[in-house]
Amino acid sequence: MRYYLSCICLFIAILSVNAQEVDPESTDKMFTIDTPLTIELDDKEEEEDYVKPKEKKRKKNVFYGIKTKKKYTQKGMGNTKTYELFNVIKEPVELDPYVRDIYWLDYRRGTIRHGGEVDQQNGSVLHGPYKRMKDDQVLEEGIFYKGMKHGRWVEYNKDDILVDKEKYYKGWPRESMVSYYDSKREKMKEIVPIEYGEKEGNYYYFHNNGRVAVKGEFRWGMRVGDWIEYYASGKRKKIIRYPKEPYIKEETPFIVKEWNTRGKLVYEKR
Repeated sequence: MRYYLSCICLFIAILSVNAQEVDPESTDKMFTIDTPLTIELDDKEEEEDYVKPKEKKRKKNVFYGIKTKKKYTQKGMGNTKTYELFNVIKEPVELDPYVRDIYWLDYRRGTIRHGGEVDQQNGSVLHGPYKRMKDDQVLEEGIFYKGMKHGRWVEYNKDDILVDKEKYYKGWPRESMVSYYDSKREKMKEIVPIEYGEKEGNYYYFHNNGRVAVKGEFRWGMRVGDWIEYYASGKRKKIIRYPKEPYIKEETPFIVKEWNTRGKLVYEKR
C-alpha cells in the first residue's frame, strides 16, 4: 500500500513540474539573463585604437603660394654691425606699376634698394618675412609681398621699446584713401596715399575706362617732381613740374610740355 502511495505522489510531482515548464507567464522569468547596469571600458585600449590625424605642414620658404630663397645682408662694423634677414623670389615677377616703393636685393651692390626702377636681371624682389637685427635684438620686423610692404611693420630702439608701428596692404599704407566709380568697387577712380596723417607716396587718378588720368608724387603732403596728365586714349596731355623737394617756396610749378588729343606737341617751355 505504501508503495502505491509513493508512486502516486511521484507521478503528481512530475505533472506539476511539466505544468510549470509550459506556463507562458513563467517562461520569460526562466530565460531572462541579468545584465550589469554599467560596463567599464578599457581607456588604454581606446587610446591605442585612436589615430591622430597628421597636421598639414607649411612648405618651407613658401609664402602666399610663392617659392622663395633665404638671403641676408650686413652693414657696419663692430658694435654698429646690423643684419637684415629676408627672402627673395627666385624668378622675375610682374610688379604693381602703381606702388612707388618696391624693395629688391641688388646683387651687384649687395644691398636692399627701393624706389626707382627695379632691375630683376641683376636682383631679386623681396617676398616673405623680414628682420633687421643687431646681435640677437630685433630692430625692425615686417613682411613683404612681391617687394611691397604688407601687414604689420614694427620698429624698436636699442632698449626693445616700440618706437614705430605701421600697417600696409600690398604697398599702400592702411590710411590711404581709395575711391571708385562703381558701388562694386571694381572701377578705381582715385588713390590718395596717406602715411602718418600726411599725403606721402604716389598719387593716381583714373579715367572711367581704367586708364591713368593723372599721376604724381606727394612728399610730406606736397606735390614734388613731374605730374603727368593723360587723355582717356592713353596719350600724354600735359607735364607740370613741381619742386624736387617739399617746402621749396622759391620754385613755382609750371607747365613743361602740352599735347593735343592727336598727340601733337602744342607747347614746350624753353
